[in-house]
Amino acid sequence: MRRIALVGDIGSGKTFYSKLFKYPVFNADLVVSNLYQKDKFLFRKIKKKFPNKVSNFPLKKEELLKIIFQKHKNLKVLSKIIHPIVRKKMKNFLKKNKKKKFVVLDIPLYLENRLNTKKDIIIFIEADKKKIKHKLNKRKNINPKLINILKRNQLPLKLKKKRSTYNVKNNFVRIAAKKNVKLIMKEIGK
Repeated sequence: MRRIALVGDIGSGKTFYSKLFKYPVFNADLVVSNLYQKDKFLFRKIKKKFPNKVSNFPLKKEELLKIIFQKHKNLKVLSKIIHPIVRKKMKNFLKKNKKKKFVVLDIPLYLENRLNTKKDIIIFIEADKKKIKHKLNKRKNINPKLINILKRNQLPLKLKKKRSTYNVKNNFVRIAAKKNVKLIMKEIGK
């Protein structure tokens, strides 16, 4: 099994691209969202750390945002609680799909958390800043303040691009994206 990891800016189209590969996808954002809704162990750990900030299960995004906005270092505290659980879920995903030729990893902090191996195929998704902003503004529950905080925890885009095996320009047109995926898959040996 080879791992295809998608990296890039927030809103650059990593999830959009991940679905075009037609291989099993590990979407860390989706995993985290499910954990907030279903994982009582995670809830108890966060409640213990921030007893006056978290009301009751399931975890509410608004409460987590208040925690992050109160002190920027709280994001690191939350990450230390959440990331090990997400890593475990990723390991289970990889074990479950070990017989597949490829898996796709859609993990926002993939390089930052040193999840990459030498054999990974890392694809940098690049998109026009104005188009990204337009796409992000269309999303519900998007918070510009949160995006700025999250970006501070990411590697510079130039460095992500440099560490990538492939660089793809995303113009948010499905036909062009499919063509990019097809070219990459042809090169890596579908």
